[in-house]
Amino acid sequence: MTVVTTPSSSSSSASPTPRQVWIRTRGLLLAVLVLVAAGVALAATHSGDRHGRLDPRSADRYGSRAVAELLKDRGVSVRVVTTLQDATSAAGPDTTLLVAAPNLLTPVQQNKLRTATADAAGRTVLIAAGPPSVGALAPGVRAESSAPVTTRAPRCSLDAARRADDVETGGFRYASDSLDALACYPADGLPSLLLLRQPAAGDTVLLGSPDILYNDRLDNQGNASLALQLLGSHPHLVWYLPSLADSPAASSGGNDDDGAGGESAGGESSFLDLIPSGWLWGTLQLAIAAVLAAVWRARRLGPVIAERLPVAIRASESTEGRARLHRKTNARDRAAASLRHASRTRIAPLVGVSPRDAHSPVTLLPAVSARLSTTDSGLRELFFGSAPSDDAALVLLADQLDSLEREVRTS
Repeated sequence: MTVVTTPSSSSSSASPTPRQVWIRTRGLLLAVLVLVAAGVALAATHSGDRHGRLDPRSADRYGSRAVAELLKDRGVSVRVVTTLQDATSAAGPDTTLLVAAPNLLTPVQQNKLRTATADAAGRTVLIAAGPPSVGALAPGVRAESSAPVTTRAPRCSLDAARRADDVETGGFRYASDSLDALACYPADGLPSLLLLRQPAAGDTVLLGSPDILYNDRLDNQGNASLALQLLGSHPHLVWYLPSLADSPAASSGGNDDDGAGGESAGGESSFLDLIPSGWLWGTLQLAIAAVLAAVWRARRLGPVIAERLPVAIRASESTEGRARLHRKTNARDRAAASLRHASRTRIAPLVGVSPRDAHSPVTLLPAVSARLSTTDSGLRELFFGSAPSDDAALVLLADQLDSLEREVRTS
C-alpha cells in the first residue's frame, strides 16, 4: 500500500506542544543551571583569597599579600583603595602612595594625581610606569623600551638599594635630566629604578617592573629588603589599584576640588558613559556572532521545492519512513488523512466513481452504501471523520479501512 500525504483541514499536530518543548530543552536548561551553580560556588569559595595581579589581599602567585603582611609586622598600616578620590585624599607627609597600574589612568586622572601628591610631601611609588603616564606623573623623566627581568646589582648610592644588594629588576628603563635623581639597577645603560628627590614635595620612586612585589619572588635575592625599604619609609601605605569603579567619567567632570566630579555637561552621566568601552565592543561582537549563527543554522532560506530522488526507494520503505516521522511528531491527523485519502482513491473505481469524484462525500458515500447496503453515517465518519485522539484509535482506523476495502472487493 502506498501512502500519499495530503493537506489536512484540521490543525496540524506537527507543531510542538509545551510538553514536547520542555522535553527537548530540559537537558540544555539543566546543563546551564549546573554551570551557573558551579560558577557561583567557585566564586563564593575563592572570593576571600583571590583578587587581581599585584593586589596586597591576594595570596596567589602574582599577588602581593606577602609584602603587605611583612609591612604590617613592621608597624606600617596598609590600606587598599580603588578610586582616584580615595587615593588623593589619603596622600600626606607620613604616607607612601603606591600606584599599581599608572598606565591605566587617563590624562585627566594623571594630572589630578600629580597635583595631589606634589602637595602631600610624602612618597609616591609608580609601578611599571610607561610612556602613557610617566610624562605626567614624573615630569622630566622618559620611559624607554623594557628590559628582561633578571638579577642586577644596584650600582648607586641609594641606601635602600645598597642594603638590598642584588635584586630581580627590569621592565621599563628611565632617563632623567634632574640632578637630584638617583639611578639604580641599570639595564643596558639605563636604570630600572629611579628616585626623584623633591624636598618640598616629597619624593617619587619609579620601579620598572613589579616582580619584586610578587608573592613567588619576594624571597629571591634582595627583593624583600628593597620592597620593605621602598614601601615602609612612612608609617602609612596606601595601595592604589585602579578599577572599573574608578571610571574616567567619574574623574573628568568639572574642576571640583574634592575630585568627586563625574557629571557631564548636561549635569549627569548617562548609563553608556559608565560602561567601559571594551564591554560595548564585546556586546557588539556577540550580536554579530549571534546573527551569523542564525543565518548558518537557518533551515529555509526560500520556498520549498520538489526534488527528484537520486535513487529508487521501495514503497514499503517510504511508507515506514513517513510513518515514523508522523509518530515522532504525534501527527496523527496527517497520518489519518493519508490513510483515508488512499482508501478513497482505491475504493472509488470499485464502486463506479470516477477518480475526480473519489474525494467528494456527496458522490462517494451513496455509491459505497449501495454496494454494501450500509448507512452513510458510519461511512462518513470512516472516510471523512475527525483525527484519532491517540495511537490506538489510529491503528483501529487503519484496520477498519482495510476491512472496508476487502469487503468492497469481495462484494
